[in-house]
Amino acid sequence: MLAPRRCPVTSSDALDALPAGWTLAASSFNWTPEVIRAERSARDIIAGVAHDGVASVIELEAGQALRSFPDPTPEELDELSGALAAAGGRIGIFGASIDDWNSPTRRRSDDERFEFLLPQLHAASRLGALGLRLPLGQAGPALIERLLPLLHEHDLVLFEEVQGSQTPSSPESAAAYDHLVGLDDPHLRLVLDISMLMPALPVTYLERLTAAGLPQAFLSQLTDRWRDPQTRLAVLALLREGGVPPHLHTLYMDMVVRFGRSDVSELADVLPFVSAVHLKFWDLDDQDGRVSDPLRAVGEALAGVGFTGTLASEWGGHAWLDDDPTAMTRAHLDLARHSLLVGAARASAAPQGAR
Repeated sequence: MLAPRRCPVTSSDALDALPAGWTLAASSFNWTPEVIRAERSARDIIAGVAHDGVASVIELEAGQALRSFPDPTPEELDELSGALAAAGGRIGIFGASIDDWNSPTRRRSDDERFEFLLPQLHAASRLGALGLRLPLGQAGPALIERLLPLLHEHDLVLFEEVQGSQTPSSPESAAAYDHLVGLDDPHLRLVLDISMLMPALPVTYLERLTAAGLPQAFLSQLTDRWRDPQTRLAVLALLREGGVPPHLHTLYMDMVVRFGRSDVSELADVLPFVSAVHLKFWDLDDQDGRVSDPLRAVGEALAGVGFTGTLASEWGGHAWLDDDPTAMTRAHLDLARHSLLVGAARASAAPQGAR
């Protein structure tokens, strides 16, 4: 993998600290390869993130980290929080989940879904988390109505995560956005995953597709015109035609589900409801600013709406890269800090009417 290209930090283009209320964090998801290898316990891996000085605030992927998930035991929760506190760290957001299916043919009832999630809410509270996270729209209005009194009681936030192509104008997402905005409850907020804002595909991802022998004209289209609507149609067409080798299907689906092509301006109406950000990255090859440009754009946009919350480094590229998670996260947070500062400085320098 090529070394990241970075702009030098100078006193003229960046401040010494992030805006008040902005907290850099790291997702435990970044260490998925180490969790799978199980050479250390998940607890020790997570505490090591703080101990090694990578980040003191950890966004927890609870399903990976807790053996007793989805009904975590008090003992396991206390062991994790104690180890993390001893290392100078704490949990930020608790990554929750709902298994909507009780069996391959039977969907859980609303009551069963509530009972599945309730222990996770209590676990988030016991860990001292800011709140718990679900994908946008998965909970649905009825479950959110039942959860809100508990969220108020425990002073937790339910974060609904938006990523990929889930813009407010997307027919699949519009109703969930409208519901959240309509409630306008501070205990219900958005997590913005900047995978929505990719100006180009990751270099190392393109290398994998090239090695798989996909058509050259198609590869050129992916490389040069990722945000072109015709490129999405071409991605779907090749899949439907059976032109994707079976061993490549999982990786290929990232272009359908995980990789977005939007501009931050498309999120302007919902940015005031964003209280956390996933600084999603895949590799650190910053050709043409493909890693740093979305960071700067998000920094500028968030500063313009008075954002406060966590901004967590989240590495998705371990699906095809073997790099060290700690080194990758540390380098990404360095790049993210600088890029966010530059973006926030742009917002401060912009004329009042232009914000």
